[in-house]
Amino acid sequence: MSGLGGLNKSPAGCVLGLVQLQLPVVKTREDLQNQTRRVCAMVAKARANLPTMDLVVFPEYSLHGLSMDTRAEILCRMDGPEVEALRAACVANRIWGCFSLMEYNPRGNPFNTGIIIDDQGELRLYYRKLHPWVPVEPWEPGDVGIPVCDGPHGSRLALIICHDGMFPEMAREAAYKGAEILIRTAGYTAPIRHAWKITNQANAFCNLICTASVCMAGTDGVFNSMGEGMFVNFDGTVLVEGGGLADEIITCELRPDLVREARVHWGVENNIYQFGHRGYVAVRGGAGDCPYTYMHDLAAGRYRLPWEAEVRVTDGSSCGFAPPQRLFTPQPPEEEPKHD
Repeated sequence: MSGLGGLNKSPAGCVLGLVQLQLPVVKTREDLQNQTRRVCAMVAKARANLPTMDLVVFPEYSLHGLSMDTRAEILCRMDGPEVEALRAACVANRIWGCFSLMEYNPRGNPFNTGIIIDDQGELRLYYRKLHPWVPVEPWEPGDVGIPVCDGPHGSRLALIICHDGMFPEMAREAAYKGAEILIRTAGYTAPIRHAWKITNQANAFCNLICTASVCMAGTDGVFNSMGEGMFVNFDGTVLVEGGGLADEIITCELRPDLVREARVHWGVENNIYQFGHRGYVAVRGGAGDCPYTYMHDLAAGRYRLPWEAEVRVTDGSSCGFAPPQRLFTPQPPEEEPKHD
């Protein structure tokens, strides 16, 4: 169903390109400017690579590298020159783009932000990573939920970032809100390879959603990111899979129309529907209660594991970050982004 990577595009198809971008080293404002130009050049490469491509996806950390540096001089702002350059690249190449940036936050640690820009340069989706990869990452926990937006050719898109995909609730929330394609960008390194693959497949199958996932690739002299661009069909079947080659663009045609068809017509394993309609053969409409203790406890603010007191790693001290003193407070974006 990949249409030979999108070379043979069907009328209802949506062709995505996943960029296994070379892992950069970004230490100065000049480095950030140079890397922004490089990403924009890769947008042009994506368009030249495949004229049928609708959306090009860049991995997490594609502008900043894996330094975890929180200095304001190498952070981005939504009204800053980096985002403006990304908008212009999408317009110039008549293509949608999904990008990653570490966003300045005047009220706390930076946000790990993902955005989707359409081929007219308009912001279509704005997302703040809900689950930073603790204890390694210092980013502020996301506070804008999991937005869903209209994408190319009638598709519905959602974006999660890296460690987010290890929580099954993330993909379920995206599907529940109508997403048909779940994008997952990442900076993961090789030890996560197996978990990366099985969660991308499980997230797809358990929610009848197509997943499109990509990591950084290559080395920055310290870390080796794994690339591993990966498209999974809504039945959990891997459609296209990349390796570790830096700057390779992995392409695939996804079919949101077939996702919609399966969600309507599947009986066996229509899990996203059956989750809220338990045992509908026995009782009319199925049981619609919530039998899950952890959901009730989390909503009530009393989430606590039976072994909670024994957990040893509960802050970033092991990775050189001072224990935080602030409590979590949601921070709405300065300018409300466009998303549904």
